[in-house]
Amino acid sequence: MNSKQLYPQIGKVIASTGSHQFPRMLHDLIQAHLAIDAMQIRHLPGLPCESRLFDETVFSSQAQPGSDFNDPARLHRICHEGNARMEIQVLRADSAYGFSSFERRHLDAISPLLLPMLEKHIDALQPGPERHARENLEQRFVDRLAQSGLKLSERERQVCLGLLAGHTAPQQAERLALKVNTVESYLRRAAIKLGISGRHSLMRWMYAEG
Repeated sequence: MNSKQLYPQIGKVIASTGSHQFPRMLHDLIQAHLAIDAMQIRHLPGLPCESRLFDETVFSSQAQPGSDFNDPARLHRICHEGNARMEIQVLRADSAYGFSSFERRHLDAISPLLLPMLEKHIDALQPGPERHARENLEQRFVDRLAQSGLKLSERERQVCLGLLAGHTAPQQAERLALKVNTVESYLRRAAIKLGISGRHSLMRWMYAEG
């Protein structure tokens, strides 16, 4: 894969951090370098009494749940994080030979790119100051809508919250897997319903009394 193809794909993975799209985006990035049938990403606890924090498998189009993934076709790449660890596994179905030494070296070469992105994704899933700030913002917005007796569609609410959080229309399009003009259309509809004209008036509406 040349750089013109690689960098946009890396950008998509990074933009999907913290969303349900991240595992598929990471799978597709790996598959662009290495033929695989499935990818599993896990965040395993450091203590036996702790529950598993994250565990998701993404299948390629030619492989489905229930495929026979032989042990010789498994590759592990593990990054320790305190007592816990993050793990990326790539697998092939019905393979008698597994991955070649060349393919293993190639995965080694791209692991420094993959593991930090997985770490950022897992961090985004954990409660913290930023997560609480987003939750507080969303709750304030929902309360304000109820107070005003106004109703927005789910997408209209999402793009308004994104605007309040400082995201541009292109950033929201990437995050929501929509076209930019679709995001702008939702913003226009929401603005008409709320009687506002832009981000500043949305902020004023958000924190107005009564």
